Amino acid sequence: MSLAAATRSEFTKQFTTAMWWILAVVLVAYVGFTAAGLAFVLSATATGAITPNNGAQVPASGLATLLYSLAASVGYVFPLLIGTLMVTAEFRHQTLTPTFLATPRRGLVMAAKVVVGILIGALYSVLAIASSVGPAAAFLSGYGLDTEFTSSATWALLGRIVIAFVLWALIGVGVGALVRNQVAAIVIVLAFTQFIEPLARLAATFVKGLDKVTQFLPGAASDALVGSSIFSVAGQSGGTQLHWWAGGLVLLAYAAVFVILGHVTSWRRDVS
Repeated sequence: MSLAAATRSEFTKQFTTAMWWILAVVLVAYVGFTAAGLAFVLSATATGAITPNNGAQVPASGLATLLYSLAASVGYVFPLLIGTLMVTAEFRHQTLTPTFLATPRRGLVMAAKVVVGILIGALYSVLAIASSVGPAAAFLSGYGLDTEFTSSATWALLGRIVIAFVLWALIGVGVGALVRNQVAAIVIVLAFTQFIEPLARLAATFVKGLDKVTQFLPGAASDALVGSSIFSVAGQSGGTQLHWWAGGLVLLAYAAVFVILGHVTSWRRDVS
């Protein structure tokens, strides 16, 4: 079987189940609601319609890209989850056995999953961008603020969000191949992304020198790649940040390491 045929098979498996669109709906709702809420508060504060208790003034400059970056800042866990589920679902439902019987070359099957992961990551990025840019631009325009659509930097940021989502989906594929148990994989993903890394990056704002380490964590690398993050405003950026291209390379390295480790260890083991 060729890579094209294996990819078609993987594509059919992923898009004939409900999981991909259920996660997509949650992604749109979550990112859209967050973007709308923050866009209202920050736009109103920047124009003086709302006065914060501490009297701090939110600068209007760069506000648009900050709000648009919410697609990646709060939505990156979704391509990570779908990438993980793409693989662990095969172990859980024991569909990997007929897959390997039809395609004995396991490396080809993994390559096909990587290709489909890229496609799903790109699809999720478009949904996330639309969900953040739509309400954010509406509130910015309503308050007379610049939506920054005429700036090439804005479009470059949106393009980097697509890259970040693709890389997160590939990291998920690697994690799914490395951790066969679906429940364990999901718990690990959520625990790390929602608790462990955020706490580490928050600690880096208080512990001198820790930011030199936390800047290489996957979430920090993703924020660096995108080039803007709401967490930097909230004081949870962890201090030192990589250049955008370095952040992309670090995130790519995570994806490559997890996929390769998953392939050479768990992926080669016997399946029932």
